[in-house]
Amino acid sequence: MFKLTSLNLNGIRSASTKGVERWIATTRPDCICVQEVKAQAADLAGRFEQLDEMRGHFHLAQKKGYSGVGVYTRHEPSDVLAGFGCEEFDAEGRYVELRFDTPARRLSIISAYFPSGSSGEERQQAKFRFLERFHPHLMALKASREFILCGDLNIAHQQIDLKNWRSNQKNSGFLPEERAWMTKLLHTEDADGGLVDVYRQLQPTATDTAYTWWSNRGQAYAKNVGWRLDYHLATPALAALARQEAIYKDEKFSDHAPITIDYEFRL
Repeated sequence: MFKLTSLNLNGIRSASTKGVERWIATTRPDCICVQEVKAQAADLAGRFEQLDEMRGHFHLAQKKGYSGVGVYTRHEPSDVLAGFGCEEFDAEGRYVELRFDTPARRLSIISAYFPSGSSGEERQQAKFRFLERFHPHLMALKASREFILCGDLNIAHQQIDLKNWRSNQKNSGFLPEERAWMTKLLHTEDADGGLVDVYRQLQPTATDTAYTWWSNRGQAYAKNVGWRLDYHLATPALAALARQEAIYKDEKFSDHAPITIDYEFRL
């Protein structure tokens, strides 16, 4: 069984002070995809290059204390790709792909962090540009290899993916254009789709238990006024191997909860 976790850390140093390393050592995933590392290479050196004997591979933002993604793995990749070939967003550290290719297969594990548009119209337009550029990248990847993309997509796809969907229809993360992008990506009969939302495959009707992010405002976490923003997106062949999912909420390492899915394969 291959255990794969995704977690937006909201700062690796902050999450470390809240016990995330102990939790990782207890759960022992094969790989953990992390987002919002919020660190530079010098901050990671000698401290966060490895977690629980897993080696980290990163794509960090040029701007200090901002964004950044990584994949920690117990298995040595055949190749590591930082960035997806878009200068604007590669400068923000939003994509790292680990390839585990053999003569018999082409397989990637990806950690991605989509932009948030919640700070204003300028960043919302950047988010739309990201989605426009990222979709063809995913389609090209799907045409050439199997992959699982883990990450904070900053999009709640359906009404069951957030508590207060009615009042959020004009807010970033639940805009019609963002949801339509996800629908196209996941469309089973569209040549420009075909990816699988693995959590929804396993839990098609879950609502309150599905949330992975809570605002720091008010009592959102205590009242479970949440959003499902963190995903495993997989090619159909890998999605078919998903067996069990878990969203861990007993401890709070970040404003996001880790989502773990067990797949019936080995690297």
